[in-house]
Amino acid sequence: MSTPESCVVAGRLAELGHTNLYDLLKQASHVYGDKTAFSCGADSVSFTELRDKSDSFARYLRHELGLQPGDRLAIQLPNLLQYVVTIFGALKAGLVIVNTNPQYTVPETRHQFTDSGARAVVVLDKLVPLVRAVQGETAIERLIVTSVDDWSNPQVASDEADVTRFMAALTKGKALPEVDPQRGLEDLAVLQYTGGTTGVSKGAMLTHNNLLCNVLQAVSILSPGELEYGNEVRVSPLPLYHIFAFTANCLASVFTGFNSVLITNPRDLDNMIADLQRHRITLLTGINSLFVSLMAHPQFDSIDFSQVKWVNSGGAPLNLAVAKRWYERTGSVIREGFGMTETSPVVIAATATTPYKEGYIGQAIIDTQLKIVDDAGNELPTGEPGELLVRGPQVMKGYWQRPEATAETFTADGWLKTGDIGVIDEDGFLKLVDRKKDMILVSGFNVYPNDIEDAVMRHPGIRECVAVGIPDERKGEAIKLYVSLHDQNLTEADIVAHCREQLTGYKVPSFVEIRDDLPKSTVGKLLRRVLRDEARAEVAEVSA
Repeated sequence: MSTPESCVVAGRLAELGHTNLYDLLKQASHVYGDKTAFSCGADSVSFTELRDKSDSFARYLRHELGLQPGDRLAIQLPNLLQYVVTIFGALKAGLVIVNTNPQYTVPETRHQFTDSGARAVVVLDKLVPLVRAVQGETAIERLIVTSVDDWSNPQVASDEADVTRFMAALTKGKALPEVDPQRGLEDLAVLQYTGGTTGVSKGAMLTHNNLLCNVLQAVSILSPGELEYGNEVRVSPLPLYHIFAFTANCLASVFTGFNSVLITNPRDLDNMIADLQRHRITLLTGINSLFVSLMAHPQFDSIDFSQVKWVNSGGAPLNLAVAKRWYERTGSVIREGFGMTETSPVVIAATATTPYKEGYIGQAIIDTQLKIVDDAGNELPTGEPGELLVRGPQVMKGYWQRPEATAETFTADGWLKTGDIGVIDEDGFLKLVDRKKDMILVSGFNVYPNDIEDAVMRHPGIRECVAVGIPDERKGEAIKLYVSLHDQNLTEADIVAHCREQLTGYKVPSFVEIRDDLPKSTVGKLLRRVLRDEARAEVAEVSA
């Protein structure tokens, strides 16, 4: 076991007097005032402006829409200034945030809205048809619609009775009475959905305490004098609807007074490079696939990295060769971390003061306990591989409306089972060596094979299928799909096209292999591990 149990974070929270997440912005507006909180393209918002606009939005949500503390508000937006106003407005109103991927398909959106019971959604204008396609099967009563350019070119008119334009909501809310969050530390703040081994996406219940603690845990790794609160510029290309960016680039950045430069579309590398050239970058949060793409861009070497103090990699494993190339090109070291949706998410982090160990991620952050156990739950000696278990104040309350899944994920004495196979050395450094679960990690997103297989099997021409993850330098892992067919005329391209209709882009298989039959056990169970091992061996042979 690493890191003795303590209450450092609880003591720090008591000193700050924070009782809910909105207190982060409330304090930051007093401390940092007119300093820039978030930038997006040519637009920006100060901490004071962010507080005022969030307050107006909270008033609109409570008084105009009639949403009450504890009601769920779905948010389906990319990285925009409207997103951060929505987040803190919802928190001020005492609502529960349901972060929803804007790339979701109809089935994925339907499930998340239905399962969460969200009563309203803040959504990008071009996604309104998606919401309309599922609305009748959900509790969604009202749509608050925004455009990418709303900040500089506000749209206020709508001819649909259940639709309000985002900027109009801010104007209306400004004239309404003040509201109180009416939420405490143990109340639910966010339903953050994650994949399930059964293919059913589950809402991790993250409380105000979980997320506040993780913010304080995350900033605790900063060395004294290394970074200056209120005077750093952090480029944030990872989507804020993803738990890593939500906590690190949104909540923690507000706490530290950093200017977060939001990248709305990180796939548009030309515009992202322009943002990197325009700003005095001191911090960058990315992911393995993003680092690869940036270094391949012809303008990459024109970026000034001389003032960069910290580069974070989270959400997916960092490829060692990529990290070395990055250092050679920029002179900045990428520091890796590890976490899960269920842990708010940060569990492990490398810091400037801890020694570098090749192949190891880092050590547990404060107030976080780790242990490695065998299949029977017995703790293993130092250096032996087994399942990683985690305990700490950032660990979720459980899965939304799924007591059985919650019970399966926790031990009787409150340890969270991660499903990852790891090794902890004598200094408390963690190395991940495999997964107990079949989860595939694609560019930082959890993808569960059954989720893909369920979608694939909706095609009547497919008899059986198995999805596995294979190593990929850019994405971390790529998805390979093995299928056998009823309809022998189906092609690999046909299958991929079907997947694109059913699944978010990052869940679509990169490779499809059609076989006459798929391997099975003596009782007829498809042998995913056999195919996964075979696929990985083929990749290793090609790479050798």
